[in-house]
Amino acid sequence: MTLPYVEPGPTRAQIEALDGPWVLEFGVSWCPHCQAAQPLMAASLSRYPRVHLIRVEDGRGRPLGRSYQVKLWPTFIFLDQGREVTRLVRPTEPAAIARALTQINLDRL
Repeated sequence: MTLPYVEPGPTRAQIEALDGPWVLEFGVSWCPHCQAAQPLMAASLSRYPRVHLIRVEDGRGRPLGRSYQVKLWPTFIFLDQGREVTRLVRPTEPAAIARALTQINLDRL
């Protein structure tokens, strides 16, 4: 993916105000698990053009990641109308990503 991780990232209130289907990714550019998940997520998202992605650089003391209780990278939070529907931690299979995307994009296919 070509989107960089944003730092410090949006606030929780900004996330909760989002309209439509979104994926919120927590990670860092140097993380090998994050790097491995990128092609899988990019391929999956290409089939859902209405789903938007926000990549947030995470780390110790970062408030947004802590508010979502992120423990491992990458963590993908799948949101509909700013509310968490499901999450994936260190996904390795395209089918799991597709299932999660379907959950937030059912009425928009």
